[in-house]
Amino acid sequence: MTRDMTTTSGTPNRDVREVVREEPAMRARILAALDEGPMTIPEIAGAIDAPAHEVVVWIMGLRRYGWLAEIKGATVDGYFQYERTGRVA
Repeated sequence: MTRDMTTTSGTPNRDVREVVREEPAMRARILAALDEGPMTIPEIAGAIDAPAHEVVVWIMGLRRYGWLAEIKGATVDGYFQYERTGRVA
């Protein structure tokens, strides 16, 4: 039995280790997108032209290490918004 390695949008899933390895490279793009104000994960994914399921991994890493914080309370669509914390490299 083979497992389908594509998402519902038809893009192939990459190994999670590959996605995690890209977090330092994606940090600048995500933080630049958030310069315009708080955004949800789907909004960030659209702004940086990346799959939302990969953006989730990067956002959680950035959140864990203090680069981002979520705004309390979900949007009407049920998504949390994330904003920069002011941390600088």
